[in-house]
Amino acid sequence: MRTGEINRATAETDIRLKLDLDGSGSSDIDTGVGFLDHMLTLLASHGRFDLTVRCQGDTNVDDHHSAEDIGIALGEAFAQALGDKKGIVRYGHMILPMDEALILSAVDFSGRDYLGYAVEIPTEKVGTFDTELVEEFWLGFVRNARCNLHIRQLAGTNSHHIIEGAFKSVARSMRLAVSIDPAFADEIPSTKGVL
Repeated sequence: MRTGEINRATAETDIRLKLDLDGSGSSDIDTGVGFLDHMLTLLASHGRFDLTVRCQGDTNVDDHHSAEDIGIALGEAFAQALGDKKGIVRYGHMILPMDEALILSAVDFSGRDYLGYAVEIPTEKVGTFDTELVEEFWLGFVRNARCNLHIRQLAGTNSHHIIEGAFKSVARSMRLAVSIDPAFADEIPSTKGVL
């Protein structure tokens, strides 16, 4: 089974996360950050990943540590679940409309980390959530999943739609990238023989 389980405790957060890449899209999320719970639920559903996340964080300070550390833990879980990456498609992309927002995402589980983030969220907050934390979440993810991820906003004026579109688009990109290509099921998708 392609699963990952991460227990990560620091002075700022205590995270328990379980991931199944070959799930049905079910989720059980409680991060202490309502908007992030919603985005992770969307990520699981649109990626068809089973995801459980529990986080006790210092949200009395702000949501920064929880958002970043959950990104880190999710990236670690992807890396664990993918193992040597034998048979995966490796690449995935999606252009996704979310009402007036249009988001492009592309991912490569290359073993190298890079985030190309070209998103301009017009408001500083969605509800009580600081919108600058979206980039911090994805930075934590790519550094630990060791993937290239590009997220580009092609259109959009509503902060909620832009962020939701990004999470859905990335979920679909990742679903394709981590899927098994039957023609290459016993091969590492690289001429180097390793990712």
